[in-house]
This record gives sequence, C-alpha cells and structure tokens, in this order.
Amino acid sequence: MELNWVEYIGLTAGTLTTAAYLPQVYKTWRTKAVGDISLTMYTSMTLGILLWLVYGIFIKAPAVIAANSVSLALVGGMLRLKIVYGRREKAARKLRQGQ
Repeated sequence: MELNWVEYIGLTAGTLTTAAYLPQVYKTWRTKAVGDISLTMYTSMTLGILLWLVYGIFIKAPAVIAANSVSLALVGGMLRLKIVYGRREKAARKLRQGQ
C-alpha cells in the first residue's frame, strides 16, 4: 500500500500521541509507585485503544493500526503495573497498620 501525505500526518500524530505515554510508564516502572494513578482511567483507556485498533484493522488504516498497537502495549503495560504494584502497596499498608 502506498502512503500518501494524509497517511503521513496520521503516522506523525500517532507517533506523538503514543510517545506521550512513555514518560509515565518509565516513571511508574522505575518508582513502582501507583497510588496516584487511576485504575478506572487506565482500564477505560486500554479498552478504548483496543477498539481503535480493531477499527483500524477493519478500515485497513496503517496509521491507526500502528499507533494503537504500540499504544495498547504501553497503556496495557501501565494497567498491569497499576494492578501489580497497587496490590503490593495495599499489602504493605496493611502490614504497616498491623504493626
């Protein structure tokens, strides 16, 4: 498939919006602190991105497929970090309260 200028705009937009997730994922992975991160937001964002990916596949839009594939990995990974580290934070709080 030949890419036209409109597709390049889409790819650029997808690259920029997808890259916006990188600092948060990196910081969370490094600090393992998820107390201020919304589980509801990341759950709905993951589902929304998954649906955009499915939509992009149906309409055969490379920019939508590429951006949402990477975004899904980043946001889904962030959701996983929230769940895993959130459980650890909760267990640590319980332990501190029990002492």
